Amino acid sequence: MRLDQYLANGTGLSRKDAKRAITGKRVQVNGQLCRSTSANINTGDSVLLDGEPVTLPGELYLMLHKPAGVISATTDSSQPTALDLLPPELARQVHIAGRLDKDTTGLLLITSDGQWSHRVTSPRRDCPKTYRVQLAEPLTAEARQALEQGIQLNGEDTATRPAQVLACSEQEIELTISEGRYHQVKRMLAAVGNHVTALHRQRIGAIELDAGLAPGQFRELTRSEIDSV
Repeated sequence: MRLDQYLANGTGLSRKDAKRAITGKRVQVNGQLCRSTSANINTGDSVLLDGEPVTLPGELYLMLHKPAGVISATTDSSQPTALDLLPPELARQVHIAGRLDKDTTGLLLITSDGQWSHRVTSPRRDCPKTYRVQLAEPLTAEARQALEQGIQLNGEDTATRPAQVLACSEQEIELTISEGRYHQVKRMLAAVGNHVTALHRQRIGAIELDAGLAPGQFRELTRSEIDSV
């Protein structure tokens, strides 16, 4: 990790202020003054700021209730992003594990642990995602059967894996899939002659969106939620 990033992550300084501290001769690495902001810091290296040791915090695991109109990206010059909803000192340490479309709401997992996020998103891990889907038309029995058997999507070489379908009301279903193809839920419903009017992710694996979180709010995951992936 670069020294300026290490210093920012370990102290809460902005990246700009971390660079200033380094060039201002306030930082020592392994007992030696270091003025290179890009110096590489390895596990076991000693970093001091103004004579005080700097250590990285533990890995971060968060759930966010993503509102509509927010994109799942780290930064964007023209649109609000999911990470903009976090305090800056958290946002610069984490990435999104499993994105949602701009108009899709619900559970978004955010972490600093790359191996953990890979387990969430890897198609080989078979981590199911459950969505509440509002439809333009009632779902027919034939369409439900097609979803549960797997559907050939336009432009795809293989059919989707079988989905689980639970009827909530005449025009709302709960759909569980174990893949993450591009706009998959919307394309699956289009393939059976319907149209998604609203989409909300409720669950990833055993992690369910906290009912106490309003759109835009977040909380840390519990140990059992982290270990469930």
